[in-house]
Amino acid sequence: MKLLPADTYVEGVRAGDRAVLARAITLVESEHPRHAALAQEVLTRLLPHTGRGQRVGISGVPGVGKSTFIDALGMHLVHGEHKVAVLAIDPSSSISGGSILGDKTRMARLSREANAYIRPSPSSGTLGGVARKTRETLLLCEAAGFDVVLVETVGVGQSETVVSELVDFYLVLMLAGAGDELQGIKRGILEVADLLAINKADGDNAQRAERARAEYRAALHLMRPGAEPVVTTCSALEGTGIAKLWAAVESQLAQRAASGELTRRRKAQQVGWMWAMVHDGLRAALHAHPEVSALVPVLERDVREGQVTPTSAALRVLEAFLPRSPA
Repeated sequence: MKLLPADTYVEGVRAGDRAVLARAITLVESEHPRHAALAQEVLTRLLPHTGRGQRVGISGVPGVGKSTFIDALGMHLVHGEHKVAVLAIDPSSSISGGSILGDKTRMARLSREANAYIRPSPSSGTLGGVARKTRETLLLCEAAGFDVVLVETVGVGQSETVVSELVDFYLVLMLAGAGDELQGIKRGILEVADLLAINKADGDNAQRAERARAEYRAALHLMRPGAEPVVTTCSALEGTGIAKLWAAVESQLAQRAASGELTRRRKAQQVGWMWAMVHDGLRAALHAHPEVSALVPVLERDVREGQVTPTSAALRVLEAFLPRSPA
């Protein structure tokens, strides 16, 4: 990857130059040690120009139509004079490590809009399907003038709650008529969701969607009394219910901004981000440590064969990694 001067990245991103924005995102996603310092310089200089966007995470059960929904929501937003960035976190190929879904092909209308930018990123096995660099990519998009950033995650599961740590609002898509409604989503998601939307509420499925909405409202009233999320229905295919849904998102965000909750949440996320990066750095250093690298294959074999306990093996790894205290 050919690097640009820091000034070129900063000025290009601030000017909304898509080519430079794409290269800046590639820079912060790079795992090359020589790129890290430049990436952090660019981000630090752009930081004063971030924070003005609405950050919305979107998850959903398999087959719920997340990409179709984001395509419809994105079109509603750009027609409302918003600039929309979509960070679509794809499952990573176990062979190449690259994205395997190709979200641009699944958001055909939005990908052609001048005020929309779609960036698929491989999850690289990160907990919750949220790419490790998604936070920094989000900041770059805000600095480039995108006032709504949608983060689409891989799917639904307890680990998907990780997305709530980097967005202002968490929207979960559900299906009606897919068996026991509450089995389609895990409790961890329901505890952090700000809005549940029953998608595909069209045709013969409209009545089932309305029944599902009532069932979810009743269940959430018991699970989160006094703090239950909004539950609504929509059809991404027909575009119905999208405007009402977004109005509910904006209403809640406005209330949080007025009360100071939004500012407090973002400050807490910044601290959480710092510690996440510390943990990532320690994990990388651990695996790169020469003594640990030599020891791990032997210990893994001994643990598999029952010759040593996992706890003893873990202690030996840590002893090899951590500096010894002076006598």
